[in-house]
Amino acid sequence: MTEPFSFTLKTTDGAARRGEFVTPHGSVQTPAFMPVGTQGTVKGLTPEQVRDTGAEILLGNTYHLMLRPTAERVAELGGLHRFMNWPRPILTDSGGFQVMSLSQLRKLDEQGVTFKSHLDGAMFHLTPERAIEIQALLGADISMQLDECLRLPVERAEMERAMALSLRWAERSKKAFEDRARPGAALFGIVQGGDDMSLRAQSARELVEIGFQGYAIGGLAVGEPQAVMLKVVEETTPSLPADRPRYLMGVGTPDDLVEAVARGVDMFDCVMPTRNGRHGVAFTRFGALNLKNARYADDATPLDPDSPHPLARAYSRAYLHHLVKAGEMLGAILLSAINVAYYQTLMAGMRAAIEQGRFADFRDATKKSWAAGLAAGLQQGNSTDGAASLEP
Repeated sequence: MTEPFSFTLKTTDGAARRGEFVTPHGSVQTPAFMPVGTQGTVKGLTPEQVRDTGAEILLGNTYHLMLRPTAERVAELGGLHRFMNWPRPILTDSGGFQVMSLSQLRKLDEQGVTFKSHLDGAMFHLTPERAIEIQALLGADISMQLDECLRLPVERAEMERAMALSLRWAERSKKAFEDRARPGAALFGIVQGGDDMSLRAQSARELVEIGFQGYAIGGLAVGEPQAVMLKVVEETTPSLPADRPRYLMGVGTPDDLVEAVARGVDMFDCVMPTRNGRHGVAFTRFGALNLKNARYADDATPLDPDSPHPLARAYSRAYLHHLVKAGEMLGAILLSAINVAYYQTLMAGMRAAIEQGRFADFRDATKKSWAAGLAAGLQQGNSTDGAASLEP
């Protein structure tokens, strides 16, 4: 019998929440971070390596998988879980972020978006109904409504137009989802409205009236300062049902995660751990270390001798520096695994702190550790790239 989707809020500490959601492919402890498996893979890592980091759920991408190998082919091959050998839960986005990213290649109207493939120029039409169909063919445990995401800053009238369109698409997405009636699967609505708090409140209110198994906050980490993002999160989460998971899409840095959990967010995804790993940056309890920096060339100490992840203990900073400078793929693989593991360790630490009623202390101690690393010069020359428009 397929386990139905459910969410249990176990405890809170201030606005921070400790919970669990159950899907047909297993349960996920929250707060949770989802590594991004855009094209059926977390870049540079095997599914077994990803599982070893502690990850319980991955994100797959509707846009990329509809282009290749196509959702229909994935379905014929047994669904995305079997196709990529990931037996745990999968959340798929709807393609809304790519609707924004492909602004020079697409035409958007009430029905949906028509765009040219960035691969070969072929034309595709993505509607709320087709987005739901694709995610069902992939076999997603959690599907997302199709929405329109805007880069910030933008005029209020444009934010209002996109928010209202996303609400109409939310209604159509829900109907399409219910018509397919997949046992145990869940559909999340997406709050839009840019950085306008009244639009965000309206979006949240109307989405709750439509009714979803979970709610995402979209349209952030798209050009606005962190303070603006956190203000939107802080003022939006109280408008969302306490008994449903809350997902902040496409975010972000370790500091973003800690601050968003403090404001009531349960779920995150971002390309940053793997993308920065491929560019020689390691996320650690000392902050983000740029292994390209010459200071590490003769540093024989492990990346982090106290890390719970064995790869961070096993390899010296000098060796990782050598791999990065030499362009060896092993450097990208090791740093990607180390970074995903650090994110999972950070989430586990937050879960334990919330359970014990000491989240504020955990937050302060974590930030002091990052600050100490910065003061010691360990983070000199860091680069923390943001989310990619097409490739993670």
